[in-house]
Amino acid sequence: MAKKKSWREKLADSKDLPKVVTISESLSKRWGAGTCAIPAPKDVDSLMKKVPKGKLLTINEIRDAVAKRYNATIGCPITTGIFAWISANAADEMRKEGKKRITPYWRTLKSQGELNPKYPGGIQKQMDLLEKEGHSIFQKGKRFFVKDFEKYLLKL
Repeated sequence: MAKKKSWREKLADSKDLPKVVTISESLSKRWGAGTCAIPAPKDVDSLMKKVPKGKLLTINEIRDAVAKRYNATIGCPITTGIFAWISANAADEMRKEGKKRITPYWRTLKSQGELNPKYPGGIQKQMDLLEKEGHSIFQKGKRFFVKDFEKYLLKL
């Protein structure tokens, strides 16, 4: 049986990415017509690394930056979210090995400033790290958000 890949190995495995594809007719109802840039995992990680303490990023800002970089209409919402999750887990893997300089994944939020329950340690860990950096978190139903997140967005 093959050894399971580490998160860092998954992050380094670009397969045949990045690439730009034409948005299919069935997906154009949801995403609009045009082209979709599918980033490599390292593309997403490099954008997440740029977020300094006190600033934030959402998956949508990453998607916009990817689309712009590859001259596409949109950045892929599915792979961007998956690669942010891989980046977060790779950073956590490095942290557990004692590395100090890791991708600050907790500063990358879902759309509308929502915390990501799939990140290492779940909502509580992301909340603790963000509050330590001065952000206020509020709960709406079962979901958690950064208060006034728009004020802290990094312009890519």
